[in-house]
Amino acid sequence: MRNKAFLKHIEYPEFGKPEVPAAVGTAELQDRMAACRKRMQADGLSHLLVYGDREHFANLLYVCGFDPRFEEALLILSTAEKNPLLLVGNEGKGHLGASPLYRDGLLRFECYQPFSLMSQPRESFRTLETILAEELEGAGKVGLAGWKTYEADGFENAQFVTDVPSYIADTVRGIAGAEQTVNSTGIFVSPDNGLRSHLSPFEVAYFEYANYMGTEAVKAILKNFRADATDYELMQSAPFTGAPFACHPSIKSLGNLHYSLTSPTGDKIAMGRPASVSISYWGCNICRAGWVAAGPGDMPEKAKDYVDAYVAPYAEGIACWLENLRIGKKGGELWQIIQEKLPFDQFGVYLNPGHLIHFDEWTSSPIYEGSDIRLQSGMYIQSDIIPRSSTYNSSRMEEGFVLADKKLRSRIKEMYPAVYARCMARREWMESLGWTVPEEVLPLSDMAGIIIPFFLDYQNVMTFKG
Repeated sequence: MRNKAFLKHIEYPEFGKPEVPAAVGTAELQDRMAACRKRMQADGLSHLLVYGDREHFANLLYVCGFDPRFEEALLILSTAEKNPLLLVGNEGKGHLGASPLYRDGLLRFECYQPFSLMSQPRESFRTLETILAEELEGAGKVGLAGWKTYEADGFENAQFVTDVPSYIADTVRGIAGAEQTVNSTGIFVSPDNGLRSHLSPFEVAYFEYANYMGTEAVKAILKNFRADATDYELMQSAPFTGAPFACHPSIKSLGNLHYSLTSPTGDKIAMGRPASVSISYWGCNICRAGWVAAGPGDMPEKAKDYVDAYVAPYAEGIACWLENLRIGKKGGELWQIIQEKLPFDQFGVYLNPGHLIHFDEWTSSPIYEGSDIRLQSGMYIQSDIIPRSSTYNSSRMEEGFVLADKKLRSRIKEMYPAVYARCMARREWMESLGWTVPEEVLPLSDMAGIIIPFFLDYQNVMTFKG
């Protein structure tokens, strides 16, 4: 039987600063493009159109190394052996060099000025119908990749429902036919077999550095956490790098506690109130929730038993979840573990207890009620298990874990030995606190295993070993 969780003072582990990973290269992108074409052929597609904009960039970035900044963009990929075409707006032209495929002459482009911001020049462009009629000549079935699929959303013909803007989707339908134009976003984000649901060694290394940046920011904020400071002041403690965020940085306490996902507001941090902090770069989200307190004496009377009544059971539930985070385990079984260990009427865990993460903070999840999807090697799973209580508010140990079978671990060790060594060191450190970490689990975060009840004593964490 697992030991009960209890508080212990620790020194935060140091695993060494990773080297900034090399930017994605042409070879990696060609592998992704080849995998995408293979999936297109399996799905009977002659063409795939991958849409992107500032918010919904991840599929486009994944397959060609280009992320839109101010504008929309559209990649047109065929199964024929020719370079894909990327449509960009006026300002996208200057960003094309971000793609190694473009730099190496493997990506065609055309400036489609209607993708540009309002009131910018539109003096010279071909119509979308003209471009697509040329690119889709002889098309069979055409797939549209936006950012979601809709099979579970009550639509009678969900395969034809798309979130790609209607002016694009309707133009494609007019050329290829409505019955031949389908939602193919699952090629990238399916929780079972999506391309972005299974990491390569390069992605493991890239996302490990994202986790390093995220944990350094969260640790700095916690180290400087204090009552009567504003959330703005605390956020200034974080050593932000300028790398893109996957979602808005967050500190929540007195002013914005009851509004999910909000950014800092300038309000003061209040003693004896709940708090949380979250930093998410592309490929990570590091989040902790606790109280602005140094111990039970700073807590309201009704919540003085916070550790024993709420945080310890939460830690024990997460420990059981992590112990079962194994290749071959059904997602529905992990969901059931959380229902049993953290009953809804006490802990209120409503969203999926764990999901897949990539450039975007949430792609999809194999973990839901009744899920028969089995966890697979390469899955990058966020321990995003969110308890809610009117008395105790919350607790959190949220970061990413990669599932890697022996083959993937060997490839990571060969290609990125320092990354592999740090993952092994994190496993060993977690086990020193009493966590059971399956051999296929690679922790990417330096804060993995750290649950902090009291933000004013951030070195007092939950453990299962004395």
